[in-house]
Amino acid sequence: MATITPQMVKDLRERTGAGMAECKKALEHSEGSMEGAIEFLRKRGAASAEKRADRNANEGMVVALSSSDLKEAAIVEVNCETDFVARNEEFVQFVDSIASTVLSSKAADENQVWNSSVGEKTLGNLRDEILAKFSEKIELRRFSVVSQPSGYVASYIHPGNKLAVLVEFNQPLSDAGKVLARDIAMQIAAMRPIAVSREGVDTAVLEKEIEIYKDKALAEGKKPEIAEKIAQGQLNKFYQENCLLEQAFVKDSKMTVNDVVAQIGKESGNDVTITAFKRFALGESLS
Repeated sequence: MATITPQMVKDLRERTGAGMAECKKALEHSEGSMEGAIEFLRKRGAASAEKRADRNANEGMVVALSSSDLKEAAIVEVNCETDFVARNEEFVQFVDSIASTVLSSKAADENQVWNSSVGEKTLGNLRDEILAKFSEKIELRRFSVVSQPSGYVASYIHPGNKLAVLVEFNQPLSDAGKVLARDIAMQIAAMRPIAVSREGVDTAVLEKEIEIYKDKALAEGKKPEIAEKIAQGQLNKFYQENCLLEQAFVKDSKMTVNDVVAQIGKESGNDVTITAFKRFALGESLS
């Protein structure tokens, strides 16, 4: 068996970040081969991922990344178990690599993401190295790519990378319009709308809201026909609170977001509309 020196262990630790005992074991397994030891550690990282599957990965990062022309953008959520790992520079770089790859490759599924090349490695290789180093459950929870070839995509990342937003506009925007577009992205981050407009609200959600309002009115002794009217009135309030265009603008409550969109159109000289938005908050329910 090859002699494993302390310097070899130290060198492997510096290259992989794995623990001293793990590095020594890897070198012994590979009979002193540095590359073999690295491969061993990476495989251990991948293999031990199954053992970590039942752990909770509630920390991590949400990142939004835009193309240079601001017509495309990617948004990703990558989870880990501890805030210590989430703030580690290597983990941050790993998440940035995922976002960059998702944006450039327009990956359709997670397997395509992990098989994408980053230099001489794949993202899957980088994932295995991260797993081996930190011994935590680390997972790509979700990702999305949006594109507006004839328009503009605004983005906002809340400080701390726990929340990010993308907003799609159908037309190119002026510089002043882009500032207002970012304000709308911040609005979405703060006010959590569920749809751009009334038409986008799920029918099942509406039916449930009406049922709640009617049952409450009936419980208060209102007649059925009165309860129906009350429910419809409450529904209008629901729209104003949950539909982006109807929300009061957080920077000026005398305006609605729809008013701001009209101002963006005036500034940009186009008939501007918001076609969609995406809001990723770390760890939120996906149901």
